Amino acid sequence: MPKQITSVLVKKYITEFGSDVFSADQNVLFCNFCETKVSVDKRFIVTQHLKTEKHKRAAKRVENHPSTSKILTQQFITNATKKSVFSHDLCKALLSANIPLNKLSNPYFKEFLSKYTGKDIPSESTLRKGYVNEIYENTIQKIRNYVQNKCIWVSIDETTDCTGRYVANVVIGILNDTESSNIFLLHSEELEKCNHSTICRLFDKSMNLLWPKSVQHDKVLLFISDAAPYMVKAGEAIKLFYSKVIHITCLAHAFHRIAETVRTGYPKVDKLIANVKKVFRKAPSRIQYFKSIAPSLSLPPENILTRWGTWIKAANYYCENFEQIKVIINTFDDNDAVSIRNSKKYLSDQNIEAQLVFIKSNFGFLPDLITKLEKQGISLADSIYIVEGAKKKLIQINGEIGEKIKIKIDSVLSKNKGYQAVLKISKILNGEENIDGIPEDFSLNDLTYMKNCPITSVDVERSFSAYKNLLTSNRQSFKFENIKKSLIVQCNFQGKIIYKINSKNRYLK
Repeated sequence: MPKQITSVLVKKYITEFGSDVFSADQNVLFCNFCETKVSVDKRFIVTQHLKTEKHKRAAKRVENHPSTSKILTQQFITNATKKSVFSHDLCKALLSANIPLNKLSNPYFKEFLSKYTGKDIPSESTLRKGYVNEIYENTIQKIRNYVQNKCIWVSIDETTDCTGRYVANVVIGILNDTESSNIFLLHSEELEKCNHSTICRLFDKSMNLLWPKSVQHDKVLLFISDAAPYMVKAGEAIKLFYSKVIHITCLAHAFHRIAETVRTGYPKVDKLIANVKKVFRKAPSRIQYFKSIAPSLSLPPENILTRWGTWIKAANYYCENFEQIKVIINTFDDNDAVSIRNSKKYLSDQNIEAQLVFIKSNFGFLPDLITKLEKQGISLADSIYIVEGAKKKLIQINGEIGEKIKIKIDSVLSKNKGYQAVLKISKILNGEENIDGIPEDFSLNDLTYMKNCPITSVDVERSFSAYKNLLTSNRQSFKFENIKKSLIVQCNFQGKIIYKINSKNRYLK
């Protein structure tokens, strides 16, 4: 149908049915009540739309809330090609709050939203097919607009989820010489297997996602990962195409490995921690007795392998509360559980108390140190100060365990080439050294951008926490493509896990 005739028909229908029912933007006819486009090819299509239940419900709502019609008209006249603003915002709100879209199928929830918003609530299928991808693309574009041609750091890590998938997340942040900036979850991908080649491909794919027209190879200055051999190998390969990249392995993880060396050096303390925890596991009567004897004391902690520094925390706990724990455990019957018998055995060991004292006095600071390194927004100078201070303390420890710790420090710090590079840069920024020995491709201006660079990969670990919260036991049929989009919208939404507050206390919008 010719354009001129279409515009005439649009005006005709607006005149016939009223401007409160229909509005127009050039040659498009909009129903103000239903927030949708209506075809003008044939008259019966228009009249048929007016007879639908959806339109009747919407018209009734507008009668009860006259101001709604005006707002909707303003929203849709601005851009005829846009979808429903309400549906878009509703979908974004649900994704950002980690509320499954299928909650809209709950009739009470749907009725509640309809009652208090005065809108026709879209179905889960409408949001998933029509809005999720659009919101995801908008989120990625906001990241691109924020980064533009700025220098960045990249952090990659992988995990195995509850369904057995290998999942890798890519987190990026801006490097500048003034303050720490926003941190973004850029990409999430399911890997067939974890090796250096898949990590390299993921890194390059993420950079192409960030700069789709032309990858800014010279703007990537830092790559942070754990110290797994395949990650180290990937770091070497990435440098071939991103020549300025310094690959540093996570320093918080390094000190956790030192803490694990301490654990292996004291097997009796390790067994004490494990057995006492078993005494109170799934034993409400023993827990109740414990609280009655020591109401102000927390239950004995356990070592959680995936949480850094927890074994040292547990050892500190037993050093501080040894006598109380011993009294409580000795009141239990040996025949009730093997763990009770074992706990009494280790609590009565003559060497265990001396070992706990030694651990706390020499290694008790490690959990707090790891927490400080995990903090967002810490400057490079402060990070280096923490690491070097801990190193000085640890190398002064004597004895057999002291020698083991010195070897481990050499392994996790001295052999960490990336750490040695940023240590050199930090000294230059503090005016302590000249520029000899800096990475070849680094310009003098690039050095200033490293002032607030991170030296840990904890931000990507935080993104996995969000991933695990998203993939609950009743959502395991969720397709990974949809998981990825939901996760990226959620983690990059204002006030969520991965963010920074700027100098004006505002989140990225």
